[in-house]
Amino acid sequence: MPISLIVLIALAIVFDFLNGVNDSSNIVATMISSRAIRPRVALAMTAIAEFSGPFIFGVAVANTIGHEIVASEHLNMIAIISALVSAIAWNILTRMLGIPSSSSHALIGGLIGSVGVGAGFRAIQASGVLKVLISLFASPVIGFLAGILIANLIYLLSWRASPRVNGLFKRLQIITSLGLALSHGTNDAQKTMGIITLGLLISGRIPSFQVPFWVVVVCAAAIALGTSVGSWQLIRTLGSKFYKIYPVHGFASQLTSAAVILAASLVGGPVSTTQVVSTAIMGVGAAERMSKVRWGVAGEIAFAWIFTIPSTALLGAGVYWIINLFVG
Repeated sequence: MPISLIVLIALAIVFDFLNGVNDSSNIVATMISSRAIRPRVALAMTAIAEFSGPFIFGVAVANTIGHEIVASEHLNMIAIISALVSAIAWNILTRMLGIPSSSSHALIGGLIGSVGVGAGFRAIQASGVLKVLISLFASPVIGFLAGILIANLIYLLSWRASPRVNGLFKRLQIITSLGLALSHGTNDAQKTMGIITLGLLISGRIPSFQVPFWVVVVCAAAIALGTSVGSWQLIRTLGSKFYKIYPVHGFASQLTSAAVILAASLVGGPVSTTQVVSTAIMGVGAAERMSKVRWGVAGEIAFAWIFTIPSTALLGAGVYWIINLFVG
């Protein structure tokens, strides 16, 4: 196996692991903040569900990332490695700052920048990029609106319930968190599967773009392991800085997020779990009272989302130039 392919696979696994660390907060934050389940139990349960996701719902997102964004005949290994390095660097930086950034945006931005410089923009397939951008930017809007709708429906159905209904919402959160974890494993782990499969195709290890079973296993395990570690700083950001979260908020936001992410995964649309969960939490809070949401914190996170793709595109281009300078 070529050294460049070994490096690519290793970097992809590191990226997948860090993705799990960053996104663990998206799945367990509301459940932990509402005291529905103990933190370590929540992370372990989530990791198992995430590992299972790709085996249950397929690998449509991997095909989008690895087959529809860039044309493999124009690529080289340095371009893909550069994209991974830029995405990993961005994930580490945002984690240190406690910002719920999007790993999906970081990977797409790095891929566009490195491939554009390394192979020319003819290697970038506009239709695939458009599909990805629509998925990435429409999903948080849908998450916000769906959060308002689902929360209002829950309030309507339970408006005469006694305070004991909080116990029911706590138990239901366990079910919705499993659904969210399954959808996250189905969507996010597949991005790395697509990248590794693309590397295998370019290096001639496989004849056509088809995700090998061992790639599915390795990527699912890496993101599950990262989730089990967790990022407590990001969990606190999502679980408390928007507003005080109660069991009903946790249930409604998890139900919303799981539905949006799973629907996107089934049609091959890569989405940012961070964005969908964050906007679902805001939508649920806004359904109760618009002033309930701390919009200043939401604005800071939104700024990081907008800033991610151009930043990682420039970073990916720079990493490609540096690597190519020494080994090109």
